[in-house]
Amino acid sequence: MSLDLENFEPLRAALGGALIGLSASWLLFAHGRIAGISGILAGLVEPRSTSRAERTWFLLGLLLVGLVGAQVFAAQFGAEFAPSGRRSLGALLVAGLLVGYGTRLGNGCTSGHGVCGLSRFSQRSLVAVVTFMLTAGLTVFVIGRFFGGSV
Repeated sequence: MSLDLENFEPLRAALGGALIGLSASWLLFAHGRIAGISGILAGLVEPRSTSRAERTWFLLGLLLVGLVGAQVFAAQFGAEFAPSGRRSLGALLVAGLLVGYGTRLGNGCTSGHGVCGLSRFSQRSLVAVVTFMLTAGLTVFVIGRFFGGSV
């Protein structure tokens, strides 16, 4: 596996990170909520949730920004964004279920712990992020080494 330094754009990466941080900060300061996507989604499907409309709009906004971003990418670079299709639907479903189970087990996802928790100096989030990163590295190694594919 090699790094794609030809297409790495640090200024865009920094701008994207700053926008994510700004969005998470705005949600915290304006609404007193942490921008953990798994928690927002879980609150949407739980029967006792009181803020369904806010959660729905937040998640629809994420989807809309993704779709608009893909269109902007296509217009700017003359290419369409499309998944590589290297994995079967079954593998993707199993992976999604494992991620969902892991977010419930870890009381949050990468956005909640990585963006919001670390910025609040949460020790629990630091442990979670280190665990996420080590697990991701191990997964890439195991799939590449034993299953003959790239992630």
